[in-house]
Amino acid sequence: MNISEELIRDIVEKVIRESIGQQPDFVKEKDPSGIIHVKTETVKCEPFEQEGVALKDILTLDEAPRMGAGIMELDHTSFEWTLTYDEYDMVIDGVLEIEIDGRVLTGHPGDIIYIPKNSHIHFQTPTKTRYAYFVYPANWQEG
Repeated sequence: MNISEELIRDIVEKVIRESIGQQPDFVKEKDPSGIIHVKTETVKCEPFEQEGVALKDILTLDEAPRMGAGIMELDHTSFEWTLTYDEYDMVIDGVLEIEIDGRVLTGHPGDIIYIPKNSHIHFQTPTKTRYAYFVYPANWQEG
């Protein structure tokens, strides 16, 4: 069996979290190959920038330095944003509307929407909506 530095780091981090009573925010399993499995229904989003908007990044830059991913929830709101990265959104629950240049594109559960870098948009939701986002580059907050 080949024991990598990464495997040792993962084990040490898990032991430390358990010893101080800190459990992960959601279920995430990492295979020694580098494949990561996230149970999206366990992800608890945190408030972000305005009422009715919450999100949670599900991968760290150490885990996935090139592509980022997370879960976002919008609750009957409109959220203006300019993307400094490329983004795919996959609707999990609800209805996600993307308004750009006066036009609205609507996504329903299972739909995927691609938004190119430098797009100035309004995320809109007539319902409570939950979707997964996938961004490139991973460090989307640094733009």
